[in-house]
Amino acid sequence: MADGTIYLYFKSKADILFNFFSYKTRLVFDGFKKEVEKAENAETKLKNLVKRHLLEFQQNPDVAVVFQREALNARHIDEALIRDISRMYLDILDEIIIQGQAEGSMRKNIQSGVVKRFILGAVNEVINTWVVTGGKYDLVSMADTLSDLFINGIGSHR
Repeated sequence: MADGTIYLYFKSKADILFNFFSYKTRLVFDGFKKEVEKAENAETKLKNLVKRHLLEFQQNPDVAVVFQREALNARHIDEALIRDISRMYLDILDEIIIQGQAEGSMRKNIQSGVVKRFILGAVNEVINTWVVTGGKYDLVSMADTLSDLFINGIGSHR
C-alpha cells in the first residue's frame, strides 16, 4: 500500500491514532473485565486487574510505547478519548473498592477518588519506567508488589 493510500481511510495521523486507541481500548478493557470477573473478592479482583494491565503492555510493547508517549502526553490523541479511557479504568476500580468496603477488606474512611487515582498513577508509572528503560525486565513481576502495596495501603486494620 502506498503511504498516501492510508489517507483515503483516515484524515490524519491523529485520526489513525484515535481509531487505533478506540479499537484497542475496547479489546483491552474487555480483557480487564473478564479477568476481574474471575475473582470472588475485591482483593483478588484488584490483583487480577493489576496483573492483566501489566501483562497487556508487556505482551504489546509497541502499544505501551505509543500509549505512554502519545496518549499520556496528549500530543496527537484527543483529550476526550484519554478521559474516556481513564474513566473506564476508574469505573472498574470503583466497583472493586465498593465491594472491598462492603466486604470489610478495604477501609471505608478513605476517599475512593484518591485511591483510584493512586492505583492508576502507580500502575502507569511502573509501565512508563519499563518503557523508558527499554522493557529490560519482566513487567508482570511487578504486579504482586504493586497489589500488596495497594491492599496494605487501603486495607482495613485487621
